[in-house]
Amino acid sequence: MRLIFILFDSLNRHALGPYGGRIVPTPNFDRLAGRSVTFDTHYVGSLPCMPARRDLMTGRLNFLHRAWGPLEPFDNAFPEILRAHGGTYSHLVTDHYHYFEDGGVGFHGRYSSWEFFRGQEKDKWKGVVKLPIERWRGAYHPTQFDGRTDPNANMPYYVSREHTREEAEFPLVRCTQAALEFLESNFGAENWLLHLECFDPHEPFFAAERFRDGLPTNYRGPVLDWPRYGRPGYAPEEEAELRANYLALLAMCDDYLGRVLDWMDAHDAWSDTALIVSTDHGLLLGEHEYWGKNRPPFFEEVARIPLFIHHPDHIAHAGSRRAGLTQTIDLMPTILEIFGAPVPPEVTGRSLLTALASDAPVRPGALFGQFGGAVNLADGRFVYMRYPEGEAWQMPLHHYTLMPVHMRSFFEPAELAGAALVGPFGFTKGMPVLKLPLVPDAAANMIHRYPLLDARTALYDLAADPGQQAALNAPAETARLAALLCNLMAEQEAPDEAFARLGLPHIGALG
Repeated sequence: MRLIFILFDSLNRHALGPYGGRIVPTPNFDRLAGRSVTFDTHYVGSLPCMPARRDLMTGRLNFLHRAWGPLEPFDNAFPEILRAHGGTYSHLVTDHYHYFEDGGVGFHGRYSSWEFFRGQEKDKWKGVVKLPIERWRGAYHPTQFDGRTDPNANMPYYVSREHTREEAEFPLVRCTQAALEFLESNFGAENWLLHLECFDPHEPFFAAERFRDGLPTNYRGPVLDWPRYGRPGYAPEEEAELRANYLALLAMCDDYLGRVLDWMDAHDAWSDTALIVSTDHGLLLGEHEYWGKNRPPFFEEVARIPLFIHHPDHIAHAGSRRAGLTQTIDLMPTILEIFGAPVPPEVTGRSLLTALASDAPVRPGALFGQFGGAVNLADGRFVYMRYPEGEAWQMPLHHYTLMPVHMRSFFEPAELAGAALVGPFGFTKGMPVLKLPLVPDAAANMIHRYPLLDARTALYDLAADPGQQAALNAPAETARLAALLCNLMAEQEAPDEAFARLGLPHIGALG
């Protein structure tokens, strides 16, 4: 068997033709849907970027136990399992620079080989000692350029942008070309997985110039292609400019996806090669008056994501759709089953191969969220967002980890001072873990950097209110979903404090 797994970042399903998007054409996503089974009720798990990738790699949710961080020594990684059972060769092609920061330790090394292309977002790529800060201050919108030079500042983007002049120099283009080179070089081989992972259309929304054609706006200010998360108070013409830049980048993703589909056509690969295309999460583009992610509630624009799966054994089902509830953690066991590899007992995701043949239910509910925020639940019709209330916000939170690393830094001494060795959890393979208290003013505390907005428990009926415009007052449904929430949290071995913070019954004590 052979598999091409394509992962985009921040791909908003509502903008894609197969999911009803009409503002910008996406002919290659349309073409993909015609060759694949399209999943209509596919949800995220752990958010944002690297927590989502840990879900994808391991088939388990992780946001209930720690924030953004590396793979853990006890994690199951599907490329290693594939290599150990059948000798499947795996190759990663990516421009997602978070893999190569402190908080991405352990991911790319699981593959047989990998290629990394530089220059996305805050990737510290080019060395410029004397930055032209005043020139850039006038060139970029003040909401995205503030002159900061700390490790989390936007400055590397402005450096990289000046080194990306031609379309061929864009990381998306270089990634796609490298993926096609792998496919050409290994066309005659069997038993391989190609993971093509593109950071686009994640912000900043910087696309080759030709993709902005046909997307005019009335905006006449400095470059505005990187939205500020939350409610930044953009004027209508500024919002239009940001959306146009996102759609241009989406069109570019569509174009280069088409290059892979062209290769599939030219080599008749549909008959012997599986293809999975998805994303880690979506993005708010002004819906609900919000931009970005992390801070607002995880509305459908962020939490409900596209998924397309083609399998040679299910060509008869190409072009069909599935309404059954699925989520990110289901892709890992799906990939293992494609290659006939065993699924470890710690995995809580469920293979979707049977769903290619029928629309039988896959799971009763999907938990999703980010560390320290709401625990959210989708059941296929309702979405229930449960936040702490009142004094519960002050209850202690802990990281449970053997890898005390943040996105771009180690844990501070104050974060490690209260460490205790506890456990093990059932999924840590007998290993105890460090229990580290969350230090609110730690520099790398994501909750501190991205304080939550509109953090109120809410229930939405997507059948009656698909736009989630008005929370529903339905005590019976709330009680039913709260019970399901408890059961699914227990399945994930959520720590006791997670139940206590949400005012839920004590379930699943840590051994």
